[in-house]
Amino acid sequence: MKQELDPKSHEWARHERVIVFDGVCNWCNAWINFTIDHDPQGKFKLGTLQSEQAKQILQELQLSTEDFKTFLLLERTHVFTKSTAVLRIARHLSGLWPLLYLFIIVPRPLRDAIYDIVARNRYKLMGKAETCRVPTPDERARFV
Repeated sequence: MKQELDPKSHEWARHERVIVFDGVCNWCNAWINFTIDHDPQGKFKLGTLQSEQAKQILQELQLSTEDFKTFLLLERTHVFTKSTAVLRIARHLSGLWPLLYLFIIVPRPLRDAIYDIVARNRYKLMGKAETCRVPTPDERARFV
């Protein structure tokens, strides 16, 4: 899914790229750690779906503000979800990870079906934390 946000109503739209993830999901936190490790130039800012700013965006997109089924990639005013968000992130990472972007040629319904299977089982696979991820002092500047 790709949608547009009104840049005047969302402070995160001033950033080039923001990943908005489930802060209590251990799978999501592992993905964020991986992204941080492979984003040495700090291209991505990070925010949690539990934040007030994210809730405003989720409401505007008519997505659940409590039962998170996807994370968001904000590229200024553009919003990407599910497999498209994953692939757009991968293409900016260091190493060979940008090659994953080649999977963008796979039809989105098929890619998203695979994404949905993982998303439905993420708590079973990796568990859930009691509270949102707390960034280390080195990571703080990356969070919005």
